[in-house]
Amino acid sequence: MPTTPPKDLAPDALGPTITIGEILVEIMADDRGNGFLQPIALTGPYPSGAPAIFIDQCARLGGAAGIIASVGADDFGRINVERLRADGADVSAISVSPDYPTGSAFVRYRHDGNRDFVFNIAQSAAARIGLDASARALIARAGHLHVMGTAFAIPGAWEIIEHAIGVVRTRGGTVSFDPNLRKELLGQPLTQQRFQKLVDISDLILPSGEELFVAAGCEGEVAAVQALLARNTSEIVLKRGAHGSTFFGAAGQRFECPAFAVEEVDPTGAGDCFGGAYVACRRLGVPVEQALLYANAAGARNVIFRGPMEGAGTRLQLDAFIDSTPRRAS
Repeated sequence: MPTTPPKDLAPDALGPTITIGEILVEIMADDRGNGFLQPIALTGPYPSGAPAIFIDQCARLGGAAGIIASVGADDFGRINVERLRADGADVSAISVSPDYPTGSAFVRYRHDGNRDFVFNIAQSAAARIGLDASARALIARAGHLHVMGTAFAIPGAWEIIEHAIGVVRTRGGTVSFDPNLRKELLGQPLTQQRFQKLVDISDLILPSGEELFVAAGCEGEVAAVQALLARNTSEIVLKRGAHGSTFFGAAGQRFECPAFAVEEVDPTGAGDCFGGAYVACRRLGVPVEQALLYANAAGARNVIFRGPMEGAGTRLQLDAFIDSTPRRAS
């Protein structure tokens, strides 16, 4: 195996990791079943939204982190902003809409483990983000941009992403991409074009399962990895859920990290916590193999808590989790 170390992400000292996208609350059904066709007991609201979960885990692990987003002037917005602020994230670029409510997601688990959702994002504050003065100010001091595929569903997000790419690159910063995108959006030519632009310019890609093939444009793990590494990407981290994770480097490195054996309570947010921990660790100078370990721990710890970001861990909490939790057989 080649021993050339992977290219590092921009150091944390250059400026915060920033992300762009939706903030919402999640309200969960207490029992399993199909849909919401009768009155049922619900628990929540929990702070949520994939970019918010990602950036919260970044901040919890000690990385500089901020988010460009929008919430309503309501309690749902307040609990999100206060959670992020308390966990150390920069909330200066979260706008507050006086006209639209905070985004929401009602969730019910089916008996087979799949989920039913009722979302309000399109008609909420979550879809009202723009390149305002606060967003420009946060971008101007950023050292790393993390883009999540969910942002493609939000009007105005691409303008912010394009501006952020230019500024961050000019500052010597880096870009990562989690291609978490609904398939129907990828069918739109403009979205496909933007998606591929992000694949082309990202230093780090963090796919789950078949997202690897979508990003690469071909089938087969080996072929997909080779195709992506032939572009600008210097590292790929494949999230395998209960099967752990794998790092692929541009110089041919490959590192495997087994999953932790935990009793899953709520899988929502596991991949976002994984990504947040990995990016924060790499920017803080943590070697790849240790960063993978922390990322696996962050994802696994999050699923043992009810609520999308309730299990996001500090470094001390993740160290304790790693020391006390068995690994799954590889």
